[in-house]
Amino acid sequence: MTLVELVGAVLSAWGVWLTARRRPWCWPVGLVSVLVYTWVFVDAKLYSDALLQLAFAALIIYGWYRWLQHMGADGRVQVAPLPPQRALLHLAIGSLGALALGAFMHHHTDAALPWLDAALTAFSLVAQWWQAKRHAAAWWLWIVVDVIYVGEYVYKHLLITSVLYAGFVGLAIIGLRAWQHADEGATQPGNCP
Repeated sequence: MTLVELVGAVLSAWGVWLTARRRPWCWPVGLVSVLVYTWVFVDAKLYSDALLQLAFAALIIYGWYRWLQHMGADGRVQVAPLPPQRALLHLAIGSLGALALGAFMHHHTDAALPWLDAALTAFSLVAQWWQAKRHAAAWWLWIVVDVIYVGEYVYKHLLITSVLYAGFVGLAIIGLRAWQHADEGATQPGNCP
């Protein structure tokens, strides 16, 4: 599984790097990476993570479509603000999803870490939704989720993936700064959002 995991890691890192740079090619690269990682996570009995990859595939198609509708003249997606009330609603939905998925995985599967895996899955979906909607706030959530994922993957002996997620934390910090800068530029007088 190490070679498959390595291929998935390289594709995932490339996709996140493209996302941080607001390039629409992040979506097809990401689609291939999530399909590879579905296989990796099923093999590791991280079923919520495997389901997450399939949900990501659907969100990737949606995000790619949304981004192509909001491209700037520089070939990069335009960043959109996230209203605080909507952020709280999405986080509440993520919490409910985490509880429901965790309970299901705990009672009906042999999942290795049902509650943690479910929570990370739910909040990753929120972050991916925010990414598709072009919100810089997605990067904050990715930072938190990815830090916790590093520990989970070390525990499950998915060392390549744990290194990948440590790299994701760094890429998320880069993405946060770049997207915040783009968001500030869009709200300056004379610029269109």
